[in-house]
Parts: sequence; C-alpha cells; structure tokens
Amino acid sequence: MSVDFRQRTPGELARMVWRRKWLILLPTAAVTVAVAYVVWRLPNVYESTTLLTVRPASIATESVGQLSDSDLTLRINNITQEVTSRSSLQPLIEKYGLYPRERARGESMEELVERMRLHDLEIRLNTTRNDITNGFYLSFRGQEPRSTQAVTSDLAGKYVESQKRASSEETSLTKDFFDQRVTQQKEKLAEIDRRRFEVMRDNIRNMPSATQALVGQLSGLRDEQQTRIAEVGRLNDQITSLNRLVNDLGKANQQQVEEVVAQMQDPKSTAAYAELVKRRAQLESDKATLKLQFRDKHPDVAAAQSQIDSVQRQMDEMVEEHKRRVEETRERLSGKVDPRLNAYKSDIARLQGEIKRQQMLLDQVEAQIAAVSVNINNVPEAEVQLEAINRDYQTEKTIYDQLAERQEKAETMSEVAGRAQGESIAVIDTASLPAQPVAPKRPLLMLLGLAAGLAVGLLLAAAFEVPRLLTVQTSEDAEHYTGLPVLVTLPMLLTPREERNLKARRVALALAAVVATLVSAPALAFVLSRLHVMELFASRG
Repeated sequence: MSVDFRQRTPGELARMVWRRKWLILLPTAAVTVAVAYVVWRLPNVYESTTLLTVRPASIATESVGQLSDSDLTLRINNITQEVTSRSSLQPLIEKYGLYPRERARGESMEELVERMRLHDLEIRLNTTRNDITNGFYLSFRGQEPRSTQAVTSDLAGKYVESQKRASSEETSLTKDFFDQRVTQQKEKLAEIDRRRFEVMRDNIRNMPSATQALVGQLSGLRDEQQTRIAEVGRLNDQITSLNRLVNDLGKANQQQVEEVVAQMQDPKSTAAYAELVKRRAQLESDKATLKLQFRDKHPDVAAAQSQIDSVQRQMDEMVEEHKRRVEETRERLSGKVDPRLNAYKSDIARLQGEIKRQQMLLDQVEAQIAAVSVNINNVPEAEVQLEAINRDYQTEKTIYDQLAERQEKAETMSEVAGRAQGESIAVIDTASLPAQPVAPKRPLLMLLGLAAGLAVGLLLAAAFEVPRLLTVQTSEDAEHYTGLPVLVTLPMLLTPREERNLKARRVALALAAVVATLVSAPALAFVLSRLHVMELFASRG
C-alpha cells in the first residue's frame, strides 16, 4: 500500500533552514566577499558621445547635384567600413594606450580591434533631437575619460575627412572626364570649320541658292538625329552612374567578406597547434640527445624522426584545413545575392535596352538622311557640301554646348567640394568629456553576488535536507507513514563521553567550515579574476 508524501509545515521548513543556517550563511558570505572584491577592483568604464549629421549643401541645389537617400546611405556605409577597419582602429589603440590590462595579459591586436569594433564602439541613429533628422550618434567606451573623449573625437574626425575625400575624388574624376570630352569636341568643331572654309574658298564664285524644301527636310532629320544622340548620351550617363554604384556596392560587400574571413581563428593561435609545436620541439630535443649516442640509422633515432614527421604532418594539415575553410567561407559569402545589386543591374539592363531602341531609331533617321542626301544630288555640289558642313557643325556645336554646360557644372561641384560647401558630414555636438563612469554598476553586481551566494547556500542545505525528507525523522512522520498513533517518544540518550565527543565534533565541523570559508573566498576571487566573468557582466551593463 502506497502512502502519500507528507507535506511539511512552514514551521518545520523554518526549523530546517535554522538547522542548516551555517551551511547557508558561510557559502553566502564566501561568494559575496569574493564577488565584492573582484567587482571593487574592476576598472571604471567611461563613455564619450558625439553627434554627427549629414549637412546639406550650403549653396543652391540647382547648381550642385544632390545625392539620393540610397546613394548617401551607401556612401556612409562605405565610410563606416573604412573608419572601423583595423588599419583605422589599431593606430588609435596604440596612440592612446587603450586596453592596457588586456594587452598586459597577452591578448592579440586582432582581439582588441574586434572588441573595440563590436563592444566599445556604437553608432546609432538620432531619435532624441527633432531639429536634426539625418544625424547619428557616435559613442566610445574607455577606461580613462580624457583618452575616451580623444578617441571619440578622432573617430568623428575620420568620418568628416573620409566624406570630404570621397566627395573630392568623385568630383575630380567627373571634372577630368568632361574636360577631356570638351577638348575632343573642340577639335571636331575646328576640323568642321576648316572643311567649311575650304569649300567656300574653292567655290567662292559658284555659291547657288539652296533648295529650301530638301534642306528643310534634312534640317528636321538632323534635329531628330541630334535629339536621339542627346538621349543616347543621357542614357549612357545614367549607366555610368549606376556602374559606379555597382562598383561601390561590390567593394562594400567584398570588404564585409574579407572582415568575416579575417575574424576566423588562425590555427596557429590555438592551443592544439601550440601543443603540437611544443611536442615537436620536445621530439627534436630527444632526437638531438639520441644523435649524441647513436648514428642517424639507429632505430631509436629513426623512430624519433618518424614521430617528428608525424607531428609536422598534423601541423600542416591544421594549416591546410584552415585555408580550405577560409576559401569555403569566402566562396559562400561571395555567392550571396544582394537585392540592391540586382536592382542596379536590372536598371542598367533596362537602360541598355532603351539605348538599343534609341540607336535603332537613330539608324533609321540616318538612313532617311542618306536617302534625302541622294535626292539632293542635283543641287549644286558646293551648296550641298556647305549645307552638310553647316549641319554637321550645328550638331557638333550642340553637343559641345551640352558638354560645356556639364563641364561648368562639374567645375562648380569640384570647387564646392574643395571648399566643403556641398553635402558633407559635420560634427554637431563635440565629443563629451565623461564625468562619471557608466560601468561597472558595482551595487547591482554585488547584489547579484549576494544572490548567487545565497543560492549556493540554499542548494547545499537542500542537498543535506532533501534525503532526510524521504526517511522517518519525527513522530509526525511515523504516525503519517504507519497510520498508527504514536503513544510515546523517547529523546536521544547519550553518555557523558558521547556528549563530549558530540560537542568536539561540532566544534571541529565549525572550525572546518570557517577555514573552508576563509580559503574559498580568495580562491573564488582568484578564479573569477582569471576567467574575467565579472568583466563580462560589467561590459553587458
């Protein structure tokens, strides 16, 4: 017959807790003291913040082209990739002596740069100041207020300088392109002028009046030809701009791929590789010792060399495996499809199709011009030649005027970029000098330590008391599990010697518990310090 488990009353539970009070209090004290010691020794963390904004052009937007939101976002992302790269962050770490504790315990520069990029450096959009709609906050956390402010200020300066440099390079390339096109068009106009002068010189006495109908038809066709050529030029300009965006996006994606590859752990920095190096060195030392006694062909020397070769093969296989994983990761990431890239390429394909259509219409117009030219064969040769030259001149002159207008606009944009009057990144609020640390939150961490110590004490008490709950300990247990009334209970009767032994045992247990507490507190503090557990909680705060 099964009997239900007897539920303990609150009074009985309280007596259990009281009976195990020292088993609860001593671990709680040990853990609390250890955590408090480690937390108290944690370095203060300060945070400096600066507010940057994408400043619009300071002159009329009709004179200077304005980037779209998507183009501006892509450019800022590229600048962020550049500013947060290792080549940018490592000099700051070395210049201001950041992470001295981490460098003292041997952390590599790659780990420090990764920590700075992912944990201590934060970029977030502005959501607090309504007067700035396109701004973002740049924050950095460090262990010293002045250096933290200086690093934040330098990072903000890198954003400003990178934007200026990118804008200057783009406008410079555009200006050089149109300068070259205008020079080529000037040479064409000069050649047409020379041909017209020669025709007029050779036929100065034979200049008949032109046939107006055919000339008017030819004029209309030339106008249409000019329109088609201008449209093709405009479409080519759009394709050039989209190709530049595709290249920028491709570079940004490639930078992300290379950063992911760079984050993969080098096998030479692993403990397994270090153990193999140590093993190879030991084997080579043993081999050298054997060679002092035996020749190279001795079985012991040959066996030692075989072990060395085996260890070397393992090391080579680890390096080759890392290279294979790097290539697989690079191929996997490079094969990802970017919707923006597909959208740009789709626009390019659409524009190329439109260019083909315009070119087909242009070919039709040119075929009509050729047909009209055949019809004007009866018109005096001088007039036809001169009219054709004039039409060619007007066509090329129109193209030249369009290029000159774009050249002037490119020069204006280059000058605006040189004077920092175009769209640029500007610092609104300079990097703040932190007065109070933002981490670690010592009271909260100490309270967590107290809670952890209390939990450990309760677990230890439960480990001793739970088995007792499954046995008969009191008269209530006997009455519940047997179903019979308890008539009498007898206390434990001890002899004087047993009482002395019991007291001595209790004193010994108390002393052992105190000693264990005194030893475990510094030991736990040492373990927490070596594992950097509290630093992890502090950084999360």
